[in-house]
Amino acid sequence: MAHENHEQVDALTGIATTGHSWDDIQELNNPLPRWWLWSFYATIVWAVVYCVFYPAWPLVSSYTKGMFGWQSREAIVQDLDTLKAQRAGMTAQLAQNSLEHIRQNPDLFAFARAQGKASFGDNCAPCHGAGGGGAKGYPNLNDDDWLWGGSLDEVEQTVRFGARSTSDNGHQGSMPAFGRDGMLHREEISHVADFVRSLSGLPTETSAHLAEGGKVFADNCAGCHGDKGQGNKELGAPNLSDKIWLFGSSKSVIMEGLTNGRGGVMPAWHGRLDDTTIKALTLYVHSLSGNQHP
Repeated sequence: MAHENHEQVDALTGIATTGHSWDDIQELNNPLPRWWLWSFYATIVWAVVYCVFYPAWPLVSSYTKGMFGWQSREAIVQDLDTLKAQRAGMTAQLAQNSLEHIRQNPDLFAFARAQGKASFGDNCAPCHGAGGGGAKGYPNLNDDDWLWGGSLDEVEQTVRFGARSTSDNGHQGSMPAFGRDGMLHREEISHVADFVRSLSGLPTETSAHLAEGGKVFADNCAGCHGDKGQGNKELGAPNLSDKIWLFGSSKSVIMEGLTNGRGGVMPAWHGRLDDTTIKALTLYVHSLSGNQHP
């Protein structure tokens, strides 16, 4: 018995349809190009071959090793070992010489800065920015305004042991919460905020209460920041007489700091980074500033 051929052909193109129709729109039965099909089949073959020879499938506690036993981790370790071997001579000189000697040796200093820059990008840039420009609450390392001192030894101390970190050798001391802890009333905080702004020549809301603000400053703030607000690197107290502000110079921001205190934490890199890397990082950070400190 003969079967009828119900194949429909599109009258406009002369191509058979699949028989599917959406809103009277017929789907043409266009076959995929042979080059596309062969490419697709080739990728399947390649995937099978890759799974046989290379690590591919995760298991419960391991993974399929592949016939070659190759691992990208081992390749990276080999590359790092090769790099360490190439740098061994200069790295040994970094370890043996003082910071100042390295700084005076152009070749050694250039090597230290290059290594320090890489370490800075990996460890410090998330807070201080890729170029050390800082952000709100994170010091700008490109200027010559240092909370804890900007000499090579002081920078190394900060890098190595941090500030308000878990290290016993780190810098300590923080700004009290004068408002939250009830040491100053809001009116006193407002007056001293105006006085602090006046120290760096910033405009104040009113000059009528500057004298009261100055008295509050002398009684509560001068012990750390100095009589004229020049700062104290031993305590990490910033200089209030310049126009460099870690959190901002608006009166509201200053009042917020006076009310709730300030005490940002920098981690100690001792124990996380080796001594040679800390030296390189110190030299790089020091070189970012105006280099007014030896």
